[in-house]
Amino acid sequence: MNLKDKVRVINDFPMPGIRYRDITTLLQDPQAYRELVDRMYEALKDDNVDMVIGPEARGFVLGATLAYLLNAGFVPIRRPGRLPSQVFRYEYQIDQGRSDTLEVHKDALHSGQRVVVVDDLLATGSTALACCEMAKRMGADVVKVCFAMEMTMYSGRDLLEGYDVFSAIKY
Repeated sequence: MNLKDKVRVINDFPMPGIRYRDITTLLQDPQAYRELVDRMYEALKDDNVDMVIGPEARGFVLGATLAYLLNAGFVPIRRPGRLPSQVFRYEYQIDQGRSDTLEVHKDALHSGQRVVVVDDLLATGSTALACCEMAKRMGADVVKVCFAMEMTMYSGRDLLEGYDVFSAIKY
């Protein structure tokens, strides 16, 4: 199945000149969703994963599904102010002069756990790298970074140098 055919392209969103790849149409198609998850699972099944971490929101959808299949736990990575317990907060640079912040419960990851980061899109790589750094600072070992789609023109893979990166669909 050509999964690219299931991804809707929206021109000039969120700003002029951008061709937004909308994965929600793929997720709505049961066979395409299954195919995507199967491809991602195949890339992860031999990594002995203890925890899957995924940033909101589509990282939740794919990450939780893969955690179930891998018999691993799932850890949500959230925007500030959304977690009810003590958090580990990580601020990172998105691009020139812009920053963002992610949070995770302080007790979510432990030393020596084998984790995989799962998200829907690899573009610049800044959010995925932030998730990797958070996991490492909490003592976990990041064994793979796994994406549904990769926009190769943004060179996000370069930012993730040193990590094992898998993308099911590449543009």
